[in-house]
Amino acid sequence: MTRGPARLAIDGGEPVRTTLLPYAHQVIDERDIEAVTAALRSDWLTTGPRVPEFEAGLTEVTGARHAVAFSSGTAALHGAAAVAGLGPGDEAITTPMTFVASANAVLYTGATPRFADVDPGSLLIDLGAVAAAITRRTRAIIPVDYAGQPADYTALRAIADAAPGGPLTIIADASHSLGATFDRRQVGTLADMTVLSLHPAKIMTTGEGGAVLTADDDLAAALRRFRNHGIETELAARRDWTYAMVELGYNYRLTDVAAALGGAQLERLEEWLARRRALAASYLERLTGNPALELPKVDERADPAWHFMFVRLRLDRLTVDRGAVFHALRAEGIGVNVHYIPVHRHPYYRARFPGLYFPVAEAAYERLLTLPLHAGMSDADLDDVVAAIDKVTTAYATSS
Repeated sequence: MTRGPARLAIDGGEPVRTTLLPYAHQVIDERDIEAVTAALRSDWLTTGPRVPEFEAGLTEVTGARHAVAFSSGTAALHGAAAVAGLGPGDEAITTPMTFVASANAVLYTGATPRFADVDPGSLLIDLGAVAAAITRRTRAIIPVDYAGQPADYTALRAIADAAPGGPLTIIADASHSLGATFDRRQVGTLADMTVLSLHPAKIMTTGEGGAVLTADDDLAAALRRFRNHGIETELAARRDWTYAMVELGYNYRLTDVAAALGGAQLERLEEWLARRRALAASYLERLTGNPALELPKVDERADPAWHFMFVRLRLDRLTVDRGAVFHALRAEGIGVNVHYIPVHRHPYYRARFPGLYFPVAEAAYERLLTLPLHAGMSDADLDDVVAAIDKVTTAYATSS
């Protein structure tokens, strides 16, 4: 007698896991705790000597000439948009398939974000859509390295250089892609400015934090002023009580405590990248045969950092929608998520920029699921994810 599909946990069956496996999680060990404790016992809690040490570490691992640390990835995006010269009347092109901060940073400067749809395979910004979105008001392009795969910065540079009034500034939102490469060039060396997020869900963390990488001395100096109230000198460079605020800036400084954590984390970056890549390769191999899933397309020139793994459901092969699959997987102990609600679909953007529609991003969103992927995951954890996906998609498969 043929047995039917296993009873789903959401219907009262036995779950694959009894504890939830989150989609993302920081890795913290005694080295991190010791580094932070040493900072707490030092003379510096706010910005002090550990911040430039951490910045030097970032330049070493990325190949960037300068790294300017910020209090968050959002603050770093704001800083990059501001020193790129964006202001009222200007436009910057970005993707709708991102967290809202990528577009919000443009609004913070008084400029207007223009969205370009995404490639249907990778969900990276579509090159043709970027070229079509350029106007005489365009000043910058802000691609997002979705899921950790770098955008095609070679092609984007050609588009930026050929634009009316160009060359345009390229600001890479590399919040997902620290450690990735494209054409054997490291993230941090591919754009005019590269923004990192150091949130706990990302490749490594400072608790909260961010950074901007650049090869341009003037941009680096402007970023340092911007994060420090517009003051032209860093504290360590002062010889008396005097200082000069030369432009309007913000308090976006990273603390020494956060930098201490970041410095300790940097020491294991390569190890964590290798683990993320191994997990991603296993996902791609083991999920390839699932008829209910569409897997991400990876450019052969790219070596992604794999911030997360995403799949798209083939809803024509399922009897339920994405929401039902999401909740069923959660019930099985798998902390799936969705990245992202397209920016233009949020209420604020609907009200301010009505009528926007990007068919590829819209269609992808309706089918997207983010799967757990982080450096602390074990092989057994991944086995659980694959088992739960197989269980749920089999239970909800169409009969044809």
